[in-house]
Amino acid sequence: MANAWIENFPHTATKILDEMDSTLGFKLSSIISDGPNSKLNKTENAQPAVMAISVLILRILEQEFGFDIKSRVDVTLGHSLGEFSALVAGGYLNFGDALQLVRGRAEMMAQCTRQLTEQSGETYGMVALLCEPEHLEGLLRTVQEFIGPESPGIEFDRDNRVPSIQRVVVANINSKNQIVLSGSLDRIKILLVQMRQFGGHDPRAVRLKSESPFHSPAMALAADYMRHALDKINITFPASIPCISNVSALPFQSKEDIKDLLSRQCTDTVRWWDSIRYLDQERGVRRWIGIGPGKVGRNLVGKEVGRVDTKGGGVWAVCDPREMSEIMVALEQTEVET
Repeated sequence: MANAWIENFPHTATKILDEMDSTLGFKLSSIISDGPNSKLNKTENAQPAVMAISVLILRILEQEFGFDIKSRVDVTLGHSLGEFSALVAGGYLNFGDALQLVRGRAEMMAQCTRQLTEQSGETYGMVALLCEPEHLEGLLRTVQEFIGPESPGIEFDRDNRVPSIQRVVVANINSKNQIVLSGSLDRIKILLVQMRQFGGHDPRAVRLKSESPFHSPAMALAADYMRHALDKINITFPASIPCISNVSALPFQSKEDIKDLLSRQCTDTVRWWDSIRYLDQERGVRRWIGIGPGKVGRNLVGKEVGRVDTKGGGVWAVCDPREMSEIMVALEQTEVET
């Protein structure tokens, strides 16, 4: 995740990684570079690692390529964990504070999952459901009907009459053909069977690489942690660039709004599709630059806005140092066309 950036931009990359290690108080950079993957993939390590690499790439853009965020970026947003990087890029949080928030949040999320697993004996995670775009609204309605308290055809637990698929939630609405469910994997399977038998929906289900039910009520302790932690750090508002909230799908309105919505993001649905539509249809955004280790964000944006064939438009993923020069040329060209 970091080695290629270190090899190509050693001065800037090493500086950010050293700051990360100093802030966290341990050598996360060694785990990122050398593994083992079993240690890196732990929530409490993976989340700060991804966030730090995203900021590392941003700093390389700024310092190595002269990319001025304030003059060349109109608005920032980030998907789930990426919201923290977006707040750093927009000037609301400094890197060190954001990193500590992410690490503490991730530790609480891992604790929530452990407690939940010990109490229930069930396995938890997240499952993406994909359907044709014209069926998305119907799929969402059906999911909500079946996870409600009085759904026909649902088996109830013998002891307290709680629906056996209760606590499965819609964690993400990612695009015009994809949502993500979060909760017990066994309960999600039951939900999918019920939907096929009684709802007439048969979406393609893909399990995500997550062993935690993120963006669900199970993460309530993480939300509480965030509320307390955000009271202790400096938040700049207004900042230099508007930033879009995952929860409201609109720009943050105040310091208190940031504290509230960033805490609720632990338990509430990530409204990514609504965010992209807001920027595309109401703000007229034509250039989209995804920064971080991977192209998931770029791909989700592309589902909604396509390739942006109009002059001055485009969708890029800045995730590979070998592509940096090519991307910078394309950005400069679209700026001339605007």
